[in-house]
Amino acid sequence: MSRVVVIGVGLAGLTAANRLAAGGVDVTLLSKGIGGLQLGQGTIDVLGYTPDRVTNPVLTLAAIASSRPEHPYAVIGAAGVHTGIEYLKGLLGAKLLVGDVETNYQLPTAVGAIRPTCLASPSMVAGHVRDGAKFAIVGLRRLKDFHPKLVAENLARSALPDGAQPTRSKRSLFGDPIAEAFAKQTPGHLEVRHLSVDVPARENEIDSSGLTYARAFDDPAFRARFAETLRPLLADGETVGLPAVLGLNDLTAWSDVAEKLGHPVFEIPLPPPSVPGMRLNAALTAKAKAAGVRMVPGSWTVGFRAGNGGILGLSVAAAGAQREFTADTFLLATGGFESGALNLDSHGLVTETVFGLPLAGLDAEPLIHGDYWGAEQPLFRVGVRVGRDMRVLDGAGAVVHDNLYAAGGIIGGSSRWAEKSGDGIALGSAVLAADSILKELS
Repeated sequence: MSRVVVIGVGLAGLTAANRLAAGGVDVTLLSKGIGGLQLGQGTIDVLGYTPDRVTNPVLTLAAIASSRPEHPYAVIGAAGVHTGIEYLKGLLGAKLLVGDVETNYQLPTAVGAIRPTCLASPSMVAGHVRDGAKFAIVGLRRLKDFHPKLVAENLARSALPDGAQPTRSKRSLFGDPIAEAFAKQTPGHLEVRHLSVDVPARENEIDSSGLTYARAFDDPAFRARFAETLRPLLADGETVGLPAVLGLNDLTAWSDVAEKLGHPVFEIPLPPPSVPGMRLNAALTAKAKAAGVRMVPGSWTVGFRAGNGGILGLSVAAAGAQREFTADTFLLATGGFESGALNLDSHGLVTETVFGLPLAGLDAEPLIHGDYWGAEQPLFRVGVRVGRDMRVLDGAGAVVHDNLYAAGGIIGGSSRWAEKSGDGIALGSAVLAADSILKELS
């Protein structure tokens, strides 16, 4: 028996498990898969769009409580998000994440769009777009998941969110007018060109994956060969954009490449699996194991026991057998539809798949509309409701199970992908849930 069982190995689950273990609590972490971090960008999104582009996440989310009381940020609060961000930065250190909650980086994507994000790997931040920047987007001919011409030409035609000056004006946040300080956007432009080099990650392999290249960049000798090939092709004053494969385990690989080239470099995340996401996942997992968290992968929840107002045990199919995990407290950090934590059947019935919890957001009509390019689908705002201590509540606001908490994407009320808010919700709720549990168990 553990004091706490955490269900889910994404950003919320790993963060909560680390914080609980650091508080001296015996923690078991159950996961059926690899978690979402390895599928993401390797950055931390707090708030990117409202739907306008956001430059100061914490300033903007502070207004959500009055305009969108059902949003997770209305419960977590700006202070909770700030605590979560600072906790993660302190846990992982500046070799993995840099930035702060008051400023969004504006970083290029693998299709040449410009993406706002709050924290990023130091290997990415030289790509923060600004008026007058001079970028050389470099592809690897044997890496088929990155197209430098596409990136360069789309960036070159983009109006940039640069030249921000604070102004006070009446703006619309989530459909309601508010008066706040926002950044006024004035467009700028990049000078961008593209080129490719042919440096094999493995001899006689003509179609290498990003992971193969990341392992190759862990080798100083490969980095030297790459730099020798690319350096003569670069022009003075250029910042070099490369696919995000500059080392899997060696966190100094990117800076070594920059030093050998004599140019600043930045990584551009690729489609999944994400090398920067794998770096974050590996670091958080290693921290959890070092803190004594018991990790049980391949654990598929098949049932639970409840009594005396709480959850007594969780039945899990793992390693070819079924067993029960008991604990004083359970933390649900399973994500949403993307992970199977929420299920929509052929009759339009949405269910939470572990505990059968009551869900908020089901009263939208229709739950799914047919306009693909139109308004957001209400379905993606469905999830559980939580109180300020992150206990799960029913529709009347009553606690469902005394010892059941929730964190991350399972919490309803937001369109996390459209807003770019999922990581901030995960971190803020994970830290609040962990702190509430530690207080309850003390």
